Amino acid sequence: MADRKAVTADPAKTDARRRHDPELRGFASDNYAGAHPEILAALALANGGHQVSYGEDEYTAHLQSVIRSHFGSSAEAFPVFNGTGANVVALQAMTDRWGAVICAGTAHIHVDECGAPERVGGLKLLTIPTEDGKLTPELIDREAWGWDDEHRAMPQVVSIAQTTEVGTCYTPEEIRAICEHAHERGMKVHLDGARIANAAATLDVPMRTFTNVAGVDVLSYGGTKNGMIFGEAVVVLNPDAVRAMKHVRKLSMQLASKMRFVSVQLEALLAKDLWLRNAQHANKMAKRLAAGVRAIDGVGIKYAVESNAVFATLPHDVAERLQKRYRFYFWDEAAGLVRWMCSFDTTPEDVDDFTEAIAEEMGKR
Repeated sequence: MADRKAVTADPAKTDARRRHDPELRGFASDNYAGAHPEILAALALANGGHQVSYGEDEYTAHLQSVIRSHFGSSAEAFPVFNGTGANVVALQAMTDRWGAVICAGTAHIHVDECGAPERVGGLKLLTIPTEDGKLTPELIDREAWGWDDEHRAMPQVVSIAQTTEVGTCYTPEEIRAICEHAHERGMKVHLDGARIANAAATLDVPMRTFTNVAGVDVLSYGGTKNGMIFGEAVVVLNPDAVRAMKHVRKLSMQLASKMRFVSVQLEALLAKDLWLRNAQHANKMAKRLAAGVRAIDGVGIKYAVESNAVFATLPHDVAERLQKRYRFYFWDEAAGLVRWMCSFDTTPEDVDDFTEAIAEEMGKR
C-alpha cells in the first residue's frame, strides 16, 4: 500500500496574497475584525484527512459536551452558517405556520435581516417600540393577545436580544421576568445571542444564568462577532420548544457539509475562556472610548455603554468628515446618532487615536 502524504500548502502555486493593510482599524462593526489566532490554529488542527459530512464528524459530536458545560445537560447545538440563519431556523422550529413573534422595534430580526424571518421563515413579526432596546412584561402585553382570533397571527414566541441592538444589557432578573410572563401565556422565549459573550462579560455571570436558568427556550449563539471566521449555532435549551430542528435547518439552507470547520471554531471559542477574554477586552475598549468622548464638548452618549458598542450624537458635518478617516455607521442620520463598535483586536492606541480624531474634527467647527 502506498504511503499517504499529507497535502500541504504551496503559496507559489496560488495567487493568494495579502490585499489589505493589516494595521487598518475602524469602528464600524465587530464583523470587520479578522479571526482570532487561536481560532485559526483550531481550524488547522481540524484539517486533513476525512471526516463524515453534515454534522456526523468528531468535532460536532464533541461540541455538544462543550455546549452543555455552559447551558445545561439538556442543551443541544445545531451549527449554522450565520446569525440570520440561526434566528430564522430557531424561530421556524418554534412556531406554527400561523405563528407570530413579538420583538422590539430595534430587533435585528426586524431591522437587519431583509425580511428573512417573514419571507423565509413564514412568520409574522409583532414589533414594539422601546426606549433602550429592551422588552418588559408590560411592553410584551401590547401584542400578547388574540390567540383565539383567526384573523390575527397567533403570538407564540417572544424574541429578545442579549445584548440588545443598542448595546444595552438585560439583567438575569429581567430575562427571568420575561420568560415567566411569556410562559404563563403559553408563549416560548428565543434569545438572539449575537453578542451574548459581551453580556456575560458585563454582568460577570455565566451565560447559563440569563439563559436556561432564567427560562429561555432557544438561543441563537453568536461567534462571528467574537473572533470566529464564520458560523453560529442554534442552541436548543428546552427540547419541547422546537420541532424537527434538523429538517428545518436543512430546509433553510443552513446545513454545512463540512460542519467540522464550524464546530471546531465554536469549540475553540467555548471550551476554555477565549469567548470571555475576547468579550471582556472589546467591552473594555468601548468603555475607554466612551470615557474619552464624554470629555469632548458637543459629543453625547445616547445609551448606557454595557457592551462593546458606543452610540453617540455629534454634528452631522463632523461625522461625515470623521468617516473619511475611520469607518463607522450612522444609526439615525437625521438625529445625528452614530454607532461605534469595538472588537477583540481593538487596541487602546486605536481608541485613543480615534478619540483624538473626534476632538480634532469637533475643534474645526
